This record gives sequence, C-alpha cells and structure tokens, in this order.
Amino acid sequence: MASEASRFDQLNVVVSDMEASIAFYRRLGLVIPDADPAWQAHHRTVETPGGVDLDFDSVAFARRWDAGWPGQSGIVIGFRLGSRDAVDARYAELTAAGYTGQQAPCDAFWGARYAVVEDPDGNAVGLMSPADPEHRSAPVEP
Repeated sequence: MASEASRFDQLNVVVSDMEASIAFYRRLGLVIPDADPAWQAHHRTVETPGGVDLDFDSVAFARRWDAGWPGQSGIVIGFRLGSRDAVDARYAELTAAGYTGQQAPCDAFWGARYAVVEDPDGNAVGLMSPADPEHRSAPVEP
C-alpha cells in the first residue's frame, strides 16, 4: 500500500516570552489575533494566505503536545519582502529596535538581497527579496 504524500502546512515556534515574540512578529508585519484570555500566554495562531499555519506556543504548552520536548532548537523562518530596499529597511528597523542581527543585508549568490535577524528567543528569521538574475554570482564553497 502506498503512503499518502505529506505537504508542509504548519510551523510551530516554541517561545519563552509570548508577548515579546508576538510584538516582534507583529513588527515584521504579521497580523496575529489575540487568543482567548486563558490561552494568551500559551498559544497564538496566524493563518497565512498560502494556508500554512504559523503557531506560537509556550514551552509549557509544547510539553503538553510533545512529551519528549527537548527544549530550544534552531530554525530559520523565512519572510519574503517586495524589494531589495525593503530588506535593508526592515533589517535596519529591527536592529534599531534592539533585535540582534545575525547577517547584515547582503547580495546573496542566488540573486536576492538577504539578511537574518534573531527573534526574542534567538531563532533565525531570514529576510529575502525576490531574486534578480543581474545580482547572481557563483556560490563560495562551504
């Protein structure tokens, strides 16, 4: 019997400070509705236009749905911006607001303008413009 194909439809970000995380992602432009007051500190859901759920969960709540929750792990959450200038502007806005930059805006070898900032829990958040063939270059070997 063939197994059913999987498709990506959810990303859970486990956070240590729900309000700080929600403030960060709202500053990025996400519309994050408030939850039932009993759940405000533990779970928020963003429904994206593409149908992927982005869920923010507290560590305490993550332990409820994942008994083996090991603690923090690394992820990169990618956000597409409309232009190269928008990447520079958003990076500047976020770092000026006190968020840590991991990668200043640069011309990535695949032709996009790309930068990385950290959310309040240290998760990497990529900021990327559409790729422009005129800005492509050969990748440097790792």
